[in-house]
Amino acid sequence: MKETVLIKFGKRIRELRKARSLSQEQLAELTGFHRNYIGMIERGERNPALVNIEVFANTFELSLSELLIL
Repeated sequence: MKETVLIKFGKRIRELRKARSLSQEQLAELTGFHRNYIGMIERGERNPALVNIEVFANTFELSLSELLIL
């Protein structure tokens, strides 16, 4: 089955978080998002707003285009 863009984006966020040895709680603290929101993003259950995607990019010190390489 073809993966949706939300699942691909969630996997990307999880990979980046784990590569930096961050827990969901730590990432939530860095982004200002709730821990539950981070989990929902990683599972592809939420469709993040563009401004929230930019927060993730800034947190991981990536450009938007680098972050969105799915």
